[in-house]
Amino acid sequence: MINSPGADALLPGIGLLYARTGEPAMTKIGRGLDEAAVHHGGPDALVLASFVLVLTGLLVKAAAVPFHFWLPDAHAVAPTPVCMLLSGVMVELGSYGVWRVYSTVFSGPGGIPAADLERCLVTLGALTAVTGAVMCWYQRHIKRLPACSTVAHTGLFLLALGVFTPEGDDGTALYVLGHAGVKAALFACTGILLDRYGSVDEHDLHGRARELRGVGVMSAIGALGLAGLPPFGTALGKSVSEEAVGGPLTVVYVAVSAVTAGAVLRVTARVFPGLGPRPGDAAGETGGSGERPETGERLRRVPDTMRWVPAVLLAGAFAVGVVPGLGDLVARSVNEAGSGGAHASVHWTAHGVLLGVASTLLAAALAVLAVTRPDKTAAPGWGTPLRRLQSGHVGDYVAWLLVGATALGALALPGVLGG
Repeated sequence: MINSPGADALLPGIGLLYARTGEPAMTKIGRGLDEAAVHHGGPDALVLASFVLVLTGLLVKAAAVPFHFWLPDAHAVAPTPVCMLLSGVMVELGSYGVWRVYSTVFSGPGGIPAADLERCLVTLGALTAVTGAVMCWYQRHIKRLPACSTVAHTGLFLLALGVFTPEGDDGTALYVLGHAGVKAALFACTGILLDRYGSVDEHDLHGRARELRGVGVMSAIGALGLAGLPPFGTALGKSVSEEAVGGPLTVVYVAVSAVTAGAVLRVTARVFPGLGPRPGDAAGETGGSGERPETGERLRRVPDTMRWVPAVLLAGAFAVGVVPGLGDLVARSVNEAGSGGAHASVHWTAHGVLLGVASTLLAAALAVLAVTRPDKTAAPGWGTPLRRLQSGHVGDYVAWLLVGATALGALALPGVLGG
């Protein structure tokens, strides 16, 4: 985790914790902070600074807003297997790190009150989910599009973790497992398109992949999994998470899942069967640093081994939701590791199934609208500032790193002042 985006913030934070406690192990650091709190009357500025630095490093890895800018840029140029690992495994480790480090190091009387971290995670989670969904919908670069979807789903993971309940932890763990399979499968399908046609431009590929019917079917199935259609593992995790957060935040889950899945369904409908009129070549829709997707022919035939990869990954994502006892096994493992042994029963509910079906139907409706009305996927004027923020300039991203770290400190400060 050190050799990754965010290490520049993570290492100083670890250094501060070592300076305070003299311990390198997380459990011992947590105990050391609790003992130090006796002498300092509670957490102080050093604890707050270490918390902000460590959390910043982990949230950069998780690609949470405003630390997310590196992810679409990395996916745009990375080989397909690297994209599969980034969105399917590595980004989720950032969310896991936030949960594990807080529960082990900062959850005691010498750390940061749970209410302050809840305020941080819910605020950043909602902002990340909405921002990622908007970026995903207006993408035509089909490697950046699922990358932006990963940003959106990171926001959903943080929302559920932020409520600090066993149900939220369990739902996130299942959601992450299902999402890993679905997202890796979608990147595998994108890699097949790139290797066959030498392009990842939605407009350029319009109708060119009619021969790849099986890949198109897997792309559509992946989109349905992304929407949370039962009985995918994403649907089970989404259902448990929605029960945990409750209230208006449930709307965020439904809307974000529908928008991101609708964008993938739109691309699938345009690229494989060639549905709808050919979109115009509007300038600036590639997003990010403005590079044009490469074009040209590559493979004359897609090997069968390449087709098996997304099929196996989708089967795994499906299994998370249907294998008896798997959900409870995951829940027990998660809560024994970080929730004091508390365990919540993981099961399908009528409410969760209905919300999963609703988000899927909404995703299909959005895809139909986009295919029949291509102008609905052209970035609007109000989206220009958001597109310009994805500049590709390191200086801009460093500035947003500082802004995000400052915001985290402001959100956590009341707990330190109260101590």
